[in-house]
Amino acid sequence: MQGDFFQLLKEQGYQFGVPAAAGSEVDIPNATTILAFKYRDGVLVAGDRRATAGNTVMYDRTDKVLEIDRHSVMAIAGVPATAYEMARILEHSFKYYRRTQLQELSFEGKLRALSKLLKENVAAALAGTGAVAPIFAGYDLEQGAAKTYFYDILGAEFEGVEYAVSGSGSPTIRGILHYLNTWGEQPLSEMQEEQAAIQALRLLTSAAEFDSATGGVNREANLYPVIKFITASGVRTMPDTQLKPLFEMKVARHV
Repeated sequence: MQGDFFQLLKEQGYQFGVPAAAGSEVDIPNATTILAFKYRDGVLVAGDRRATAGNTVMYDRTDKVLEIDRHSVMAIAGVPATAYEMARILEHSFKYYRRTQLQELSFEGKLRALSKLLKENVAAALAGTGAVAPIFAGYDLEQGAAKTYFYDILGAEFEGVEYAVSGSGSPTIRGILHYLNTWGEQPLSEMQEEQAAIQALRLLTSAAEFDSATGGVNREANLYPVIKFITASGVRTMPDTQLKPLFEMKVARHV
C-alpha cells in the first residue's frame, strides 16, 4: 500500500518485535501508569514518571505521553524501549503518508497503524521482553471529536467512550473514574481544562498510594506527572509551573 512506512521498512529488512533469546534472565524496565479522559474541549492524557525493573526504580523522569503528530498522542504502559520504537515508527509513518499522499492519514488509519505494530510485536510480548499496552488519543478532524482508545498487548483495540486507563496502577483509578463520571458533581466531559488537570493529579496520586510501581509527585525535585491536552487546535502540554500550584492547592492540602 502506498504511504505505508512500516511496510517500506520491512521490505528493506527491518525486523520489529524480535524476542530475546529463550531462557535469558533480564530485568526489563516497565512504565506505568497512564490515563485519558474526555473533558469539555477535547481529551486529557496523563502519565506518571516512574519506570521500574522488578522491585527496582530505574528512572523517575520517564515521559510516558508521547506526541505522535499535531493531533494525536500515544501514552505507554509496558516496556519503554519497545514503546518508544513504536512511537518513532508511527511518527514517521504519519509524516510519510502525509508527504506521499498529500493528505493527512485518517484517525481510523492511525488506529490501525498502532494495532499493526502491536500485532507484529506479539512474539516479544508473549516472551515477556516487549509487552506494551498503550492508550492512543487524538482529535478526529473529520468528525470534529476527541477520541481515546486502549489496546491489549496483542493489538486488539477498544474505544474508551469517556475514559481509558492502563498500567499497574489502573485498577485503582478505573474505579475512581467510574465514580466521578457517574456520581460526581459533573461528568468528566463537562469539566474545564483546570478541573480536568486537578482530577488527573488526584488520580495519579491515588494510584501511587496503592501501587509501588507508580511514581507520585516529588515536590523537592519539582517532579510532576506529564499532562497533555488534545483539542481541535492540536496537542498542548501543561507546564510544571501550572501543575505545581494546582497540586499545592487542590491535591497536597487534602492528603
